[in-house]
Amino acid sequence: MIESSGPTDPSEGAAIGPAFVSAVRQTFAGAVKKIRHCLEQLSDEDVAWRPHPTHNSIAIVINHLCGNLRQWIVSGVGGAPDVRDRPAEFADAGPVTARELIERIERAVGEVDATLARFDPQKLLDRRRIQGFDVVLLHAILDTAAHFVGHTHQIVYITRVRLGDAYRFEWAPATVEQGKA
Repeated sequence: MIESSGPTDPSEGAAIGPAFVSAVRQTFAGAVKKIRHCLEQLSDEDVAWRPHPTHNSIAIVINHLCGNLRQWIVSGVGGAPDVRDRPAEFADAGPVTARELIERIERAVGEVDATLARFDPQKLLDRRRIQGFDVVLLHAILDTAAHFVGHTHQIVYITRVRLGDAYRFEWAPATVEQGKA
């Protein structure tokens, strides 16, 4: 049998919502830091590169992430108008610089962070209709963060494929506990 280590005092449960929102904000901040780290290593040609004609470039992935963040968090959670054009996110809109992509993703994550900073965690179980789905806001926030992190790892992978041995890792283990050999 698994023993619960959750709060025994009902008032401690009230802290779960704010802690969840804080953790999600940290997750977005950490992921955008990884994306920036990749984009700062890539050329403008690299961000438009596709491993196969049917695959997305980093530029397209970032356009998609910006649309998804705005629809699910800024609009769905925060109440801003939903102006997403999802099919347009996957169209190759032409040349874009790595610097422009950094600005786009940081602006979108900034809007998300501001939305979550204002969000009342007591509303995590409120229901909304977002992108045709009826969801509670807890699900909307959690799923959007997971989606963002997944595409972050896609960007890291594409960066490593493009750069090979020239890829500079953002972090390396410093102790045995962290995994240093």
